[in-house]
Amino acid sequence: GDHLRWVKFSTASWVTDGSGFYYARYDAPEGEDPLKAVNENQKLYFHRLGTSQSEDRLVYARPDQPKWGFGNEVTDDGRFLLLSVWQGTDERNLVFYQRLDRPDAPVVELIDQFEASFDYVHNDGDRFWFLTDDQAERKRVVIIDLARPDRAQWQEVVPQSTSTLTRVSAVGGHLLLHYLTDARSEVVRVDLDGGNARRIDLPGLGSAGGLTGEMGDNESFYSFASFTEPHTIYRLDVQTGASTLFRRPQTGFDGSRYQTRQVFYAGKDGTRIPMFITARKDTPLDGNQPVLLYGYGGFNIPLTPSYSVPVAVWLEMGGVYALANLRGGGEYGKAWHEAGMKLNKQNVFDDFAAAAEYLIAEGWTNPDRLAIHGRSNGGLLAAATALQRPELFAAAVPGVGVLDMLRFNRFTIGWAWESDYGSPQDPAEFDALRAYSPLHNIREGVAYPAMLITTGDHDDRVFPAHSFKFAAALQATYRGDQPMLIRIDTRGGHGAGKPTAMQIEEWADVLGFLRNELEF
Repeated sequence: GDHLRWVKFSTASWVTDGSGFYYARYDAPEGEDPLKAVNENQKLYFHRLGTSQSEDRLVYARPDQPKWGFGNEVTDDGRFLLLSVWQGTDERNLVFYQRLDRPDAPVVELIDQFEASFDYVHNDGDRFWFLTDDQAERKRVVIIDLARPDRAQWQEVVPQSTSTLTRVSAVGGHLLLHYLTDARSEVVRVDLDGGNARRIDLPGLGSAGGLTGEMGDNESFYSFASFTEPHTIYRLDVQTGASTLFRRPQTGFDGSRYQTRQVFYAGKDGTRIPMFITARKDTPLDGNQPVLLYGYGGFNIPLTPSYSVPVAVWLEMGGVYALANLRGGGEYGKAWHEAGMKLNKQNVFDDFAAAAEYLIAEGWTNPDRLAIHGRSNGGLLAAATALQRPELFAAAVPGVGVLDMLRFNRFTIGWAWESDYGSPQDPAEFDALRAYSPLHNIREGVAYPAMLITTGDHDDRVFPAHSFKFAAALQATYRGDQPMLIRIDTRGGHGAGKPTAMQIEEWADVLGFLRNELEF
C-alpha cells in the first residue's frame, strides 16, 4: 500500500476520478528529535495512488512564508482546488484557488489578507458560498463571484444572528445552518439565497454533528448526543425538515436516571457564563457531592453537550459532572474568544474558579469533594487554576497540558499558539504569561490539591517536557501530604488515535485517583 510520511495538520482531498488526492506535509526533520522539531514550511502535494511518495507532485509552497499552512479541498464539481491558508491557530485565513479543468492553471489569490475567517460551503460554477466572520463576529454567509471578487460585489445570503453560526452545508438545494445558542445546537434550513427559513426539530438539549451531503441528495444524516445519550444517528428529509431515527447504539448505560441542567453564573467581573451540570435525578443538594468540573476556554473552540464513556462511568460511580463554557472558547463568537486570549487569558482561570465557587455556594459540593480536569489548553487551565485557587479543590488532573508558558513556542507546532497565548518575546505578553505559567508559579508552603498529571512520551503536539518539568518542580517544591503524580503513556501521543485499551487504562487510573482523593 501507499505510505506517506511527515503528514501533519492536513486533510486528503480526492480528485473526482479517485486517482489521487491533495495533501500537505512537512519536510523530514534533520538531525533532531522529530517529536520536538519545529513544524514550519508546510507544502501542498498531489499523490497519485500506486506511486511512491517521492514521485508526488509539488502543487504549492511558500518558502517566503514558513509559518503558512495549507488546508485543501476539491469542490464537488471537481473544477477547483481551494486552498485555505492558515497561520498558526488564528481563525483568520486566506483563500486561494486553482482551476483543475485547465492545464497549468495558476494558483489565484482570492482572499489575500488575514482579516477574517472564510470556510467554503458550496459553488455553482464561479459563484462561491462562504461562511465568514467578516463584518460579523457571529458569522454570516456570503457569495463571492470569481469574475467580480471585490468586497463591494459580495452578496450576503445569511446575515449574522444573535446565535453563533458554526457550520454550513449545502444539501438537496438548500443550506443547512448549524447554530450554537448558549452552547446548544440549533439547526435551520434555508434556500440557497437565504430565503424560506425553517427550524429543524432536534431530539433535545445536546449537540448535532454531520448534516452533510450533496446537492443532488434529498436526505442528510446527523448525529445527536448529550451527556446522558450516546451519539445517535438520524436521517433528515431535507425537503420536509422531518427527522427519523436511523441507528441508536446500545451502551448499557441508563441515561434516564440522570438529568442535565444548564445554569448561568457570574464571573469575577460579572460576566454571565453558562455551565452544564449532570447528576442523578435524586441527587441531594447537601453540599457533599463528588463533583468533577471540566473546562477548556481557548482557541475559539466551543464545548457542547456530548456523550463520553468515562463521564458515564463517573456518573454511575455516584459523581456529578459539570462543564463550564469559559471565555476564550467559541460559544459566543469573536468577542467571547478575545476576552480569554493573550492579555485577557487570566479571565479564563477566573471563570473556572467562579464555576467552582458557584457549585459550592449552590450546595452541590465542597472543596474536599471537588476536582478539576482539562486536556491540552485545558491542562493549562486545570494546572493554573489549581495553583491560583488551591483552597477550592481536592484534586486536579491536568492532561497533556501546556505548562511552560515561557518556552511553549520552541517545540513542534507551539509557535502557532502565539495567536491565542501571545509571545514570550513580546514584553507585555511575557509579563502576562509569566504571571500564570504553571511551571513558574509553584510556591513553597502552599497546600495544593492532589494532582495527577498525564502525558504521552510521543506527544508531538504538546511536547511532554511540559508535563515532565511541571511534575518535577511540584515534587521538588511541595512538602505536604497530597500526592503529586505523573502518568506517562509509553508510545502514546496527544490523544487522537489512542488505542481503546490505552484509553481504558488511563481512565481507570484517573477515576481511581479521583475516587481516592474525593473519598467516596
